[in-house]
Amino acid sequence: MNGLKKDLDPEIDLADDEDEATLPEVDGGVDLGEEAPVGTLAAGRAIILAQAKHAPASPGVYRMIDTAGEVLYVGKAKSIKKRILAYARPTGHDTRIIRMIAATSAIEFISTRTETEALLLEANLIKRLRPRFNVLMRDDKSFPYILITRDHAAPQILKHRGARNRPGDYFGPFASVWAVTRTITALQRAFLIRSCSDAVYESRTRPCLLHQIKRCSAPCTGEIAHGDYAELVREARAFLSGKSQAVREEMAVEMEKASEALDFERAAIYRDRLAALSAIQTQQGVNLRSVEDADVFAIHQAGGYSCVQVFFFRTGQNWGNRAYFPKADRALPAADVLGAFIAQFYDDKPCPHSVLVSDDFAERELLAEALSAKNDHKVEVMVPLRGEKKDVIDHALANAREALGRKLAESSSQQKLLQALAEAFGLNAPPRRIEVYDNSHIQGTNAVGAMIVAGPEGFRKNQYRKFNIRSTELAPGDDYGMMREVLSRRFKRLIDEAPRSKLENGGVLAAAVNAVDNALRALTADDAESPWPDLVLIDGGQGQLTAAADTLASLGISDVPLAAIAKGPDRDAGRETFFVAGRTPFKLPPRDPLLYFIERLRDEAHRFAVGSHRQRRKRDIREAGLQEIPGIGPTRKRALLHHFGTLKAIERASLTDLAQVPGINAETARKIYDFFHESAN
Repeated sequence: MNGLKKDLDPEIDLADDEDEATLPEVDGGVDLGEEAPVGTLAAGRAIILAQAKHAPASPGVYRMIDTAGEVLYVGKAKSIKKRILAYARPTGHDTRIIRMIAATSAIEFISTRTETEALLLEANLIKRLRPRFNVLMRDDKSFPYILITRDHAAPQILKHRGARNRPGDYFGPFASVWAVTRTITALQRAFLIRSCSDAVYESRTRPCLLHQIKRCSAPCTGEIAHGDYAELVREARAFLSGKSQAVREEMAVEMEKASEALDFERAAIYRDRLAALSAIQTQQGVNLRSVEDADVFAIHQAGGYSCVQVFFFRTGQNWGNRAYFPKADRALPAADVLGAFIAQFYDDKPCPHSVLVSDDFAERELLAEALSAKNDHKVEVMVPLRGEKKDVIDHALANAREALGRKLAESSSQQKLLQALAEAFGLNAPPRRIEVYDNSHIQGTNAVGAMIVAGPEGFRKNQYRKFNIRSTELAPGDDYGMMREVLSRRFKRLIDEAPRSKLENGGVLAAAVNAVDNALRALTADDAESPWPDLVLIDGGQGQLTAAADTLASLGISDVPLAAIAKGPDRDAGRETFFVAGRTPFKLPPRDPLLYFIERLRDEAHRFAVGSHRQRRKRDIREAGLQEIPGIGPTRKRALLHHFGTLKAIERASLTDLAQVPGINAETARKIYDFFHESAN
């Protein structure tokens, strides 16, 4: 499960059963911690032996740390002491583990009561610390759910993503927002549950369009009695909870009764509701009839990469699938990658009763025990060998194979573009990290700087950064000054967090360091990627480039390649001019794939900058609006924000909720409510 145990010598796997008398020595028992150079295998082994003297013999988690304080690896063990000492053996390690041992300067331990607790803690720490020698989930975006609320007399159905703070029933996960939207639309047709916000519900005086198109029963205006609406909500909850067949049978019975009573209009309503439920189930593709709730994991490896395809089945229906490409050592077998991936996957997600996997791994039973303890219900982790479940595994494997094929094709194309980019801008090698900067403002107000990051895998959205322009000395609209502030803040922080030796370009020493760095990259792939950019692109012309170069020079940085992209005449795409220090400005052919690639980078930075600016402007407009309400001064504003948390929550609040805020009487609550809702109309 920890991803390294399988790489050790077979004897080391028996370390938990050995006596301490048989534990290894380093170079005949001589402590080399002071003699061996830092960063060598001998020094790493000596440090491990010294740290192991204080390691507990109980279950727990250990963290291997380098000289910079970064966590290299997180592992768990039945006996921490014996597992740590296993790393100090003189032989039996592959290249990856040797590198990890050599880089180790300290080890930290956390004891747990059981190995099960250690497994859960290990997964949590790996996701939080992201050590470069562990198997890592690349995409940890939360899944969307369907929420039926319980904090209102007329419950609402809506999409939900993130923390489950609102009272209600959550159903999912769904693989995509599109799947949630499609399902909610069908559920509205089947159960006529409202989807409007509570604020809109309170303000309605007549039924909305959704009632007219038979997607809401309009409890807001009393078109349906509260008791009847509650029955619709009960049926929807039952359907999403796995009792879909029972709900369908009830509707069929009611349709027959209405038909026999010659109430054909009522019978037609039940007919339409049954058709909507059928649409939900027939659009799901492959379904599991023998299992109500299950997640399916299938892994495929090719070209040194791994793809894990995850299918979600709830209430016997397929609620979508998603492909993951975990970061893992190329030498790790598929089973080890899959086991480590699943443990991290469920660190912050509920687990169904069944987990079906394509490959058996060593700690499958331990994982099942850990998931059962965490979710308060029995969880089975099984490897189907025949029948319907095996068919689903085969289907997931086929999807994983196709997804990885597409990924490899895209990666190959991306590598060619990066190689062309290196040639066009005179780089020594294809860049692995490209940073693109842009600013956005309206006549200097709400100014925001934005940085996006791209690399061989495409855009890395979890590394995007926005910079609220703080300087009060800048003239409105001073783009050069804004760029100086953004780059200064970015690279000052980079120097503090990831300092590197300041070597001038060229020279024997620099060439030697570059050769070593390139060799290390070849060995580690993208595991040890530097946070320093290989290329910085600026949206602008010669002036922007000069401002950027001066800013970096003032920080003592002279070896980060810079380039600026100036828009063409009339801002036409395809006629951009590129500026690089020391070179004549140049253009690329209009239909050159590299030109399209650079335009995509520039446009993504522009999109992110404009979006960040709009968010800031919208917030300021709301704050100004709150202050413009008669009778709302700083004290009441603070009371409102303290009570509701955000301005958006104040905007959505009902009259009753507003009146409960200390210092807000009924008249003031009405003014606040009317201000936001009249503005909305």
